Amino acid sequence: MSKTEQFSNRWGIILASLGMAIGAGNLWRFPRLAGQYGGSFILLWILFLFVWSVPLLLAEFSIGKKYKKGVIGSFGMLVGKNLTWMGFFITVCTLGIAFYYSVVTAWSLEYLWLSVTSFYQEMVSDVSLSQKLSTNDDYLANQWNNIANNNMSTVITYVVVVFGGVFVVSRGIKSGLEKANKILIPSLFILLVIVAAAALSMDNGIKGLEYMFVIDWDNFSNPTIWIEALSQSAWSTGAGWGLMITLSSHARDKEDVTLNTFVGAFGNNTASILSGMAILPAVFALSATDSEALSFLQSGSQALTFTIIPRLFAEIPGGGIMTIVFFLALSIAAFSSFLPMLELFRSNATNLSKNNKLIIAIMVIVFILFGLPSAYSLDFFSNQDWVWGLGLIVSGIFIAIGASVYGPDKFKRELIDQDSDFTVANWYFKYSIYLIIGMGVFIIYWWLSQGLSDYTWFSEEGYWNVFDVYSNASVISQWVSVILVGLILNKLLYNKFCKEV
Repeated sequence: MSKTEQFSNRWGIILASLGMAIGAGNLWRFPRLAGQYGGSFILLWILFLFVWSVPLLLAEFSIGKKYKKGVIGSFGMLVGKNLTWMGFFITVCTLGIAFYYSVVTAWSLEYLWLSVTSFYQEMVSDVSLSQKLSTNDDYLANQWNNIANNNMSTVITYVVVVFGGVFVVSRGIKSGLEKANKILIPSLFILLVIVAAAALSMDNGIKGLEYMFVIDWDNFSNPTIWIEALSQSAWSTGAGWGLMITLSSHARDKEDVTLNTFVGAFGNNTASILSGMAILPAVFALSATDSEALSFLQSGSQALTFTIIPRLFAEIPGGGIMTIVFFLALSIAAFSSFLPMLELFRSNATNLSKNNKLIIAIMVIVFILFGLPSAYSLDFFSNQDWVWGLGLIVSGIFIAIGASVYGPDKFKRELIDQDSDFTVANWYFKYSIYLIIGMGVFIIYWWLSQGLSDYTWFSEEGYWNVFDVYSNASVISQWVSVILVGLILNKLLYNKFCKEV
């Protein structure tokens, strides 16, 4: 097996794991859900950290550490050539997310720039954002619609993000990914603490914190909160993405799988709690009534981040600075999560070519080509978010199947516990793996049965409704296409990615 570059120490891979996990979802999805359901959501979110996310992350970390290849190669070596196509699906699913997720980084950078220019205008001409909103209440909404739809500035910013990310990844693990995360992750936590402290110092700010942790037992009868809690845990921690397989393939041979997994998982949840402590107190402090605060929080993740947050900060002294700090934190979070996605592409591509310059060129072309539609059209972005966000559950099922095919007890003994000073109970890992498979199938069935589109399977004219943003037909068509390609190429994938060089 060819020698892969390794992280220089434990903190290198821990920071990379945190960079992978802590992203835009922590700052713009978690606060909305915590605001919508309060402590009931947080309790379930913590439950699913242990039931779903940690077992999958343990499996992914140990697979990558053992086989030290990309996702396709490592997964194929674990399960054998008949199931290598599952590793292909996991890879394509995560790349599908990467192509549109990188657009969030572009949006964040654009809003960071808008915040800086708005603050400058306020200092120079004494025209504040609050004054602009007083004369045009739709100012922020129009600004968002302009940036998210058919905007060449967004497209150009997206291209810059791709080049920036590829440049970091091209420098390798130690000089690129590890060095970048040593700056990005501590900076992110510092910024989150600053925003949280400022929010809690506001009048009535503590009320938002109290609401965040109050448990309403009636919420547990609502199936939606269970699904939201699981999906947030999976999305936020990176469970099922295959990114941990990618990162751990660069881990040192004696790296402690269990300890690293728990540090990364709890670090991610800490960032989410800090984000909630920053947003919820600000919303409650700056809203006229509690019902108005809840209305803000339940208005949707995109609206909360890009229209509500600037509006809230515009009403307080020093709000211009806080807006800049918030969008700087969001930009750092989104970019740090984008880097492991690029590394996933690069690590798989090295099985096809050893020409690093060629791989970098292909990476730039592929990400620009497949990401531009999401940068240009919010509808396309929303479709990809719906298809591949739900696809993460399928990827989680496949990883659990991989561990069960190997044998959960044998898997834990040989791959997880081999170099782990800190271990979890055998029964916990074994039954979690089996539970994930059954729970994942149920979740997909339930989610698709909700019918977010008016024409879930067929259009009004009776055609297969594949081009509808939220139709089940679009989801299934894209999943099945990837699975079919994987099945057709299964033997080739195994020979190219799994066999020893």
